[in-house]
Amino acid sequence: MTVPPDTETTGTPEASVAIESAPKEPPRPVGLGVVGWLRWGWRTLTSMRTALILLFLFALGSVPGSIFPQRGVDPDKVAQYFQNSPTEAEWLDRFQLFDVFTAPWYAAVYLLLFVSLAGCVLPRMLVHFREIRRKPPAAPRNLLRLPYGEAFEGDLTVEQAAAKLRRRRFRVVTGPDWVAAEKGYLRETGNLLFHVALLALLFAVGAGGLYGYRGNVLVVEGDGFANTVAAYDRFMPGQRVSAESLTPFSFTLKDFQASYVGAGEKMGQPLDYSAKLSVQDTPSSPPRDVDLKVNDPLDVNGTLTYLIGHGYAPTFKVTDGNGQVAFDGPVPCLVDDQATYTSECVIKVPDAHPSQLGFVARFLPSTVPNGSAWVSVFPAAVNPTVQIIGSFHGDLGLDSGQPQSVYVLDTDKLKPLGKMSATPPPPLALGETRDLPDGAGKIQFTGVKEWITLQTTHDPGRLPALVAAAAAVLGLVFSLMIRRRRVWVRITDRKVTVGGLTRTEGDVGGFSEEFAELVSLLRDPQDSPAPQAGAAPVEPSTGPDQE
Repeated sequence: MTVPPDTETTGTPEASVAIESAPKEPPRPVGLGVVGWLRWGWRTLTSMRTALILLFLFALGSVPGSIFPQRGVDPDKVAQYFQNSPTEAEWLDRFQLFDVFTAPWYAAVYLLLFVSLAGCVLPRMLVHFREIRRKPPAAPRNLLRLPYGEAFEGDLTVEQAAAKLRRRRFRVVTGPDWVAAEKGYLRETGNLLFHVALLALLFAVGAGGLYGYRGNVLVVEGDGFANTVAAYDRFMPGQRVSAESLTPFSFTLKDFQASYVGAGEKMGQPLDYSAKLSVQDTPSSPPRDVDLKVNDPLDVNGTLTYLIGHGYAPTFKVTDGNGQVAFDGPVPCLVDDQATYTSECVIKVPDAHPSQLGFVARFLPSTVPNGSAWVSVFPAAVNPTVQIIGSFHGDLGLDSGQPQSVYVLDTDKLKPLGKMSATPPPPLALGETRDLPDGAGKIQFTGVKEWITLQTTHDPGRLPALVAAAAAVLGLVFSLMIRRRRVWVRITDRKVTVGGLTRTEGDVGGFSEEFAELVSLLRDPQDSPAPQAGAAPVEPSTGPDQE
């Protein structure tokens, strides 16, 4: 009998072999999907390794803020950096290394570190909360197999052993013939306190940046300052700060005194800076005298004003070509040499006629001749002079509406007065007057004042940050000094077996000595507390023994 061609033959052995030998399609990989990738990203971000990496990057990113001058702290030094090394300063500014703590990359590391620490610490807090509520485990059967074990004979009872361990501040659980005790929960509590305090510290710093403000201002002797936005040379408010948020105080700089080492190898080094202020805490409050010093700020209702720098502001009197006094006042000079306080000034006289005048001057606090030149040899104003190293007339560009630095003279639209000489002119002594070329007038060096630069900060997160830092130190002490340990006592027919172990790697703090003291305490029958009348009996635990 023949089988028709269309008859099904899959049931035959030959057909089964053919089907099994056919190539199988490889399994396709299953993608994580959006939820899977989000879960993976969250686990990676909240891992302890990521938190440590971010903490390292946070510390590493703070290093340029202490190496390079910051605009928020000392804009004058930043301007001087651009003047001395313009190419290098331009590259540093591209990476925002003059504004490290307000840079977006620094804020990104800060926020990621905050989220990572929160994701690490909060789950551990829940686990630790459940752990401290858990009773110590029952005693193992063979206590002598533990890292610490000893047996002796005595009339010790379960109640007496439990009472003695409680007096040593152990958490105690008793059974029919055993006692379990545990101590050292503060170790993990301190560890968590350290990390929670670190989170609180980051939060306080962030809140201070959000609700605080910082400003810089230069004040010359005899001038005043009011804590308003318009009075600052540079003002950096938080996102939640408005003009009404500023503390309404004001002060006048009455005098500034600086003292220096007068002789020896350290000659010229500063000894003390002191600014005499007349302060009004509110517009209606009476003035009070304040002696402002370095690291001793003025505190007005939580707003701190720091003394961060000083320099000289020589005073000039400029008479124009028409015989009118076009300028009379001080000119702040930027310090060019910190050792001798040789400074450079720019004098702009926009009210001069028939043309505006501009001068570039060098101030020498203690002038001595040095061949054909003059130099300063001491930072104090012992023999002050001023060299006029450039005199110009023309258009200062102040009417164009474009902002200009008071420390830079734009000579694009200016012409020099007279002939420029390669040899520096002799300096002007105090009170000396010099006629300007081409009948442009005259300039007189009339006196010397000093200026100070101040930084005003209002940081509502300062006190919480201090508390958080103290809590972090306390938690670190707990974590390093306290050890977790367990002790069990089993009593069988006058035989007392004591066993113990530490839940910390190594014998940190000498648990062997403490274990010996506990054994001696349990062995001593004279140390047993007398039973109190009416005391409730200790209910033994019914939990099973643990191997």
